[in-house]
Amino acid sequence: MWERLKPLPPDLENMCMNPLTRENLFSLEQYAEKRPAFRSKVIEHKKDRRVDIGPNLSLYFEDRLTVQYQVQEMLRIERIFEADAIQEELDAYNPLIPDGGNLKCTAMFEFTDVAERRRRLAELTSIENHVWLQVDDLEKVYAIANEDLERSTDEKTSAVHFMRFELTEAMKQTLAEGGTLSFGVEHDLYRYSVRLNEPTRRALLGDLIN
Repeated sequence: MWERLKPLPPDLENMCMNPLTRENLFSLEQYAEKRPAFRSKVIEHKKDRRVDIGPNLSLYFEDRLTVQYQVQEMLRIERIFEADAIQEELDAYNPLIPDGGNLKCTAMFEFTDVAERRRRLAELTSIENHVWLQVDDLEKVYAIANEDLERSTDEKTSAVHFMRFELTEAMKQTLAEGGTLSFGVEHDLYRYSVRLNEPTRRALLGDLIN
């Protein structure tokens, strides 16, 4: 499912590294031809960019390639080819590209049973504000969630959130020197944590460049 994003406020628009432009995109005709190979490339790329926290929460970390895929798919699905409309999609999705000092992800709560999904999302209100990362034993960094729009109410949280984790230079340096990277959730009804394996740690380290 592809969710339409709203552009960020002006003071947050530039929080991405090497944003995509129209010149970086395939035309609809080109994408129809290249899509099978491009899709396979992106699927392989994403394998080391997923972090599962507990049984129901997955973080899918975004970068320039994953964002290009989302934009291309949105253009394809909605048959968008006008320049202004393409730019609107770029303005909405470019902020998901990390800027070298942060990690950005799409967070998804996934349940196989519809009734359980409804009940659990009602129980887990504000959980998006309790997701954290930690480098070695340094201070935890809590997610900044849903900067484009509010996705939760007092009655329930959303199944999908967009998150940003801001890292200090000390954290980046520690990771570059081989430090561990962990993620977790501190919510009364959902408490889990996980330490990343080496392929995923390396993949996310690649987002933290100067």
